[in-house]
Amino acid sequence: MIGATSVQDLRRLSGGASRETWSFAADGRRLILRCDPPGAAKGGMNMESALLRAAATAGVPVPDVIAAGDNWIVMAHVDGETIARKILRDDEYAPARPKLAYQCGEILAALHRIPTDVTPLEEPDQLATWRSSLDNLAQPHPAFELAFRWLTDNRPPSTRRTVIHGDFRNGNFIVGPEGVRAILDWELAHIGDPMEDLGWLCVNAWRFGVRDKPVGGFGDYDDLVSAYEAAGGGPVDRDALRWWETLGTLKWGIMCILQATAHTSGMIRSVELAAIGRRVCENEWDLLEMLP
Repeated sequence: MIGATSVQDLRRLSGGASRETWSFAADGRRLILRCDPPGAAKGGMNMESALLRAAATAGVPVPDVIAAGDNWIVMAHVDGETIARKILRDDEYAPARPKLAYQCGEILAALHRIPTDVTPLEEPDQLATWRSSLDNLAQPHPAFELAFRWLTDNRPPSTRRTVIHGDFRNGNFIVGPEGVRAILDWELAHIGDPMEDLGWLCVNAWRFGVRDKPVGGFGDYDDLVSAYEAAGGGPVDRDALRWWETLGTLKWGIMCILQATAHTSGMIRSVELAAIGRRVCENEWDLLEMLP
C-alpha cells in the first residue's frame, strides 16, 4: 500500500494513550505508522488523514500522508522534538522559543480556514459535555462547581464555527531550532468556536512550569493574538479567549479525574494514570486564581 519492497527498523514509539505509533524505514524512507489498538471502532483514521491533507492545503505544517485506511495511517517522518520540557529548557531550542507564540498564531489562523465539510466532524457543546462528565463521576469538587457557575454566567457569544484541532498545545508540536515543523495528534478534531484552540494553548498545564509565559510556556498573549489576527484569523475578543482558557483548565481537571479513575476502578492498571490524579488539585488551584 505504500509501494515499498521491504521494511526495516520497525519499533514502537512511546507516548500516545489512544493510538499506537510505530517508526520504520521502507526503501530508504523514514516513515511513521499510527494505528488504532485491537478492538477499536474503525473509521477514525480516515477522518484524520482527510484532515491532515486538508490542513496541508490550508498551509498548516503537518507530516505528509503516504497512505491510510480505516484504522491506520502512514506518514512521513519529521525530525525534531516533541517533549515540551526540552523545548522550553534545552539550549538547542533557545532560538525557537521567542518565535513559537507568533508561529502558533499564524498556524491557527491557517488551521481555522480548513473547510468544515472536509470530513464529518462532531460539533459538541463543550460546556455541557464536561458538565455531564463531572456529574457522572459523582465526586464533590467545589472549585469546579464555582468554575461552572462563572462559565455559565459569562459565556461569550460564538461568532464563528471552524474546524478545531482539539488538542493544539505544547507537546503536540514537532519543533526544531527554527520553530514549529509539524502539528500532531488530530484525533480530537471537531467543529466549534476557534477561540477554543487559542484558549487551550494557554492553559497553565501546557506551560510545563513556565508560569510567566502564558502561551505554551514560551510566549505572551499579545504575540499569539497579533499573529493570529495579522494572518487573517479574525479579531480576537480577549474576554472570550480568557473564557476558553478557563474552560480548558476545568476540562483538563476533569480529564485528570477520569484518567485516575480508569486506574482506581481496575479498568486500566497504570501508574501513569494513577499519578495524573494528583494533578486534579493543581487545576483547582489554577481555577481559583483565574476566577474573578
